[in-house]
Amino acid sequence: MSEAGQTDKSKDGAYRVLARKYRPADFTALVGQEPMVQTLTNAFSSGRIAQAWMLTGVRGVGKTTTARILARALNYKTAEIDRPSVDLSVLGEHCQAIMEGRHVDVIEMDAASHTGIDDIRDIIDRVRYAPVSARYKVYIIDEVHMLSTQAFNGLLKTLEEPPPHVKFIFATTEIRKVPITVLSRCQRFDLRRIDAGKLVGHLRNIAQQEGIAVEDDALAMVARAAEGSARDSLSILDQAIAHGGGKVTTEAVRAMLGLADRARVVDLFENIMKGDIAAALGELRAQYDTGADPVAVLNDLAEFTHLVTRLRFVPSAADDASLSEDERKRGVEFAQSLSVRVLSRAWQMLLKGIPEVQSSNRPVSAAEMVLIRLAHSADLPTLDEALKSLGDAPSQPAPGPRNGGISAGAGNGGPAASAVSQARMPVSNGGGQAMRLVESAPAAFVAPAPAPEPVVDAVPVRTIEELANLAESNREMAFKVLIRRVVRPVRIEPGHIEVSLTADAPRTFLNDLTAKLKAWTGRHWMVSLSREEGGPTLAEVEANKREVALTDARADPTVAAILSRFPGAKIIDVRLPTAPDTPDIDTDIELPPDPGVDNDDDDPF
Repeated sequence: MSEAGQTDKSKDGAYRVLARKYRPADFTALVGQEPMVQTLTNAFSSGRIAQAWMLTGVRGVGKTTTARILARALNYKTAEIDRPSVDLSVLGEHCQAIMEGRHVDVIEMDAASHTGIDDIRDIIDRVRYAPVSARYKVYIIDEVHMLSTQAFNGLLKTLEEPPPHVKFIFATTEIRKVPITVLSRCQRFDLRRIDAGKLVGHLRNIAQQEGIAVEDDALAMVARAAEGSARDSLSILDQAIAHGGGKVTTEAVRAMLGLADRARVVDLFENIMKGDIAAALGELRAQYDTGADPVAVLNDLAEFTHLVTRLRFVPSAADDASLSEDERKRGVEFAQSLSVRVLSRAWQMLLKGIPEVQSSNRPVSAAEMVLIRLAHSADLPTLDEALKSLGDAPSQPAPGPRNGGISAGAGNGGPAASAVSQARMPVSNGGGQAMRLVESAPAAFVAPAPAPEPVVDAVPVRTIEELANLAESNREMAFKVLIRRVVRPVRIEPGHIEVSLTADAPRTFLNDLTAKLKAWTGRHWMVSLSREEGGPTLAEVEANKREVALTDARADPTVAAILSRFPGAKIIDVRLPTAPDTPDIDTDIELPPDPGVDNDDDDPF
């Protein structure tokens, strides 16, 4: 059910745009918001009606409309029904005035123009009074995130404990700007973007009611351009009807929106995947000459690239009503023939290229350069494919000259080297020739990579002690302490360290150690975590040596004689030898104070 009085003209004779004429008047007419409607239906039927609601979503999904419908449901009253109800099939006593925004007990306020504490004080002063005629006094505050901090704080107490006859409904497109103290006092509903397929059905129904002939592809274009907004889709349809003189055609909508022909976008995609740069540039120029924006062409190309990638993993995506027949059929064929690597690389290059075209003062030239890069990339293998080709190449050169007399095995090269440069291989897809990265070696000669030289560590690291000393020599004292405390060695080889860690090791320790080793030694290291327990940490080794030294010191006859001679004396430190001429052990013994001896340092006697 849409708003009552669905005529092309309002009471004063002015034309009513489609977005207002077909604005939903009850929950059944809301498009794409079934979860919210189900929740409200259950709440009303069980009597668990909240005191405040927060409606959030992108523009045009129906936040204000839902707020009015909710206010109508709260104050629903007919000759037979006098209670809140979500069944609004019969026009109630207050319904017409509420939906037209002129009911005295349903107060709508735009927070964008009423942001201050004084506006909120006015609400607080008026909530004490009972409604004039309706069951509830309902405050609808649109774009509530625009309220000032003082206004939000002033609203909190009333929002938490409102009078029983007051309800609050908030709407916002910026939910993150609403204080959590306000959100926690409301039931929140996230109104979803409307699916393009549902929008197409909704627009088709309205076109039938208006008696307007509309082509299916034109409706799909309008739905895509609306990006999930029902209001935007109706505004575009309204414009298209005026543009086409009462008939909406695909060509008219494309010209009006500056869009590229979707079938021609698919042709452009195919030319790029073939690596046919001339055909791709010619297609782009032809679309530009017919009025297509170069940015729009690349956006459509990126969208089709995403569609093909998605179809590879979700074949049911081809059932989307917003897709043209060309997109659906050829998209499936491309998805079956193109590798994910190719599609992923094209997607990344388009994401980078679109902003370049948007910011360029020569958008057509910039778009052509993007297409050249895309088409050229069809010739290039990924790194793993190049390495795989090197590994799969035969050890002996193939006989006979190739490529204009240059032997593939000449010089230091050979088939293994030439396999890196791969050719394009056509893959039949029923709708032409599509390209993918090759799996066969071309004829071109590629110089071989020089044989790797043996790695010699300028700064050898063979033990954990050397690793800790390396940290110290680079003035990383804190990291040295961390190495000594958390690292349990398992295996240390040139370029590879395998360790286990103590429970208190930082989560980023291995990544930090890899980066620091690269900076300290000038070469890449692989630092891996082992499942083996590993040896003791340097701190544990030192503690163990210290304990052994203390035990040995206590057992030493000289030390034992000193301890017995001075009751209360104890060993407080054992200094381990650090040089060949250092005594085996130097023991510090703390003696108890002698009460008969004056320890004044100033007294020489």
